[in-house]
Amino acid sequence: MTDSLAYIHSDAKIGQNVEIEPFAMIHKDVEIGEGTWIGSHAVINSGARIGKNCRIYPGAVISATPQDLKYNNEYTLTVIGDNTTIREYATISRGTEEHWKTVVGSDCLIMAYAHIAHDCRVGNNCIIGNNVQMAGHVHVGEWAIVSALSAVHQFVKIGSHSFVSGASLVRKDVPPFTKAAREPISYAGINSVGLRRRGFSNEKIVEIQNIYRYIYMRGLNNAEALQKIELELPPSNERDVIINFIRNSERGIMKSPFQANGTGESEAQP
Repeated sequence: MTDSLAYIHSDAKIGQNVEIEPFAMIHKDVEIGEGTWIGSHAVINSGARIGKNCRIYPGAVISATPQDLKYNNEYTLTVIGDNTTIREYATISRGTEEHWKTVVGSDCLIMAYAHIAHDCRVGNNCIIGNNVQMAGHVHVGEWAIVSALSAVHQFVKIGSHSFVSGASLVRKDVPPFTKAAREPISYAGINSVGLRRRGFSNEKIVEIQNIYRYIYMRGLNNAEALQKIELELPPSNERDVIINFIRNSERGIMKSPFQANGTGESEAQP
């Protein structure tokens, strides 16, 4: 159902059972999947590809022009997966020629006033908290949570199943399955609560804890830690995900709590 006070460009493709509230604006070259709800005063700009059964709340702006001086009006997209909720006044920019699209996965919750900049990749089942400010080219793995008021530096990678505490300044990569906290941001243990909620066994959680002891609790550099992990710990999918993430990190991973607090003592144990 489309309210007569909404603006919908004639070229927009609107699926079945889409509800568009008064004063929403749907521009040309937009596709909206069936069952989606668009709230009043939401603005869906050109290049938006919105999945099925999404909920986009009043004031949200999807597929805005990138805030990047290198952007030269090239044709790019914003892709939103199915069943994703985007709350009030959240903003998501479309991509640039670097990657050609910004992507938010399925079953995500993007809370009010969050900003997801050009060329970001947000995986499935993620939660991006109120007023999170995410610069360009950030990658967020599936099931990750970035808590309210956090600021994420451009090109940072946040691993799957990780948890970033509120009001964090995320300048370094956050490895999978971990918790990130403090200033400067550092390792605060593994995300055991989140892992249990998602069905990880106690044995698997202990395995992940043991891997991160090599990385953060033994005073080894990353190369030494990864070498010992490969030699001394049995192979598993989780082990390989962690190793590959750290080896492919371009900005470097967050520090250990020893390095972060400068005291030689850890404030948290895995």
